[in-house]
Amino acid sequence: MRRADRLFQIIQLLRRSTRPVTGAALAAALEVSTRTVYRDIAALIAQRVPITGEPGFGYLLDADYDMPPLMLTQVELEAIVLGAQWVAGRGDPLLSPAANDLLAKIVTVVPAHLRPFVMAPSTGVPPRLASIEDVVDAAMLRDAIRARSKLRLVYRDQHGAQTERTIWPILLGYAEASRILIAWCETRQGFRHFRTDRILAAEALDQRIPHAKADLHRRWEDWRAKELSRGG
Repeated sequence: MRRADRLFQIIQLLRRSTRPVTGAALAAALEVSTRTVYRDIAALIAQRVPITGEPGFGYLLDADYDMPPLMLTQVELEAIVLGAQWVAGRGDPLLSPAANDLLAKIVTVVPAHLRPFVMAPSTGVPPRLASIEDVVDAAMLRDAIRARSKLRLVYRDQHGAQTERTIWPILLGYAEASRILIAWCETRQGFRHFRTDRILAAEALDQRIPHAKADLHRRWEDWRAKELSRGG
């Protein structure tokens, strides 16, 4: 690993932690000696990176420290490109072109030696065989999630039966062959997953969801974990 990359990784490791990180822990993560870590920490402090601490105690990075944008490693770039390729291929009217625009912007701002990792990446996503046909605009569903607005749905289940539901939308998930709206269903009094290609109509109601999004998301994750443990 080049020294510049190692210095960047030290900052990243410190950024992830709210507690002091010891030199030994940094050395193990970087696969170098603690002596090398101590020299690198000293070099970063000399460059006015706000790191506090000392050998034996650990090091902390000031929470307000912000690095210049797009100081990315090769692997991080490949991860971004792979994710953007996947989003671009999902056929979402807003997110797909936005993903392509993101890649174009990254190419113009990363250093020249990193551009091949964007323009000719070593990983890729196979093309979709069929597009997702939705009646309801996915952007409207995302807007309702952000605004914490209840939705009224007309939904067709797998047997063709239609029902009307009032739901609290939590998350719009993108699967390989479908989009899934995860929500709390007032009608069923439980969490439900609605395939967007089976939503026949959706209306945002002038009613706020009475719980914070993070709280609902956590409750859904707990419910999902229990379902998976039962084989659901």
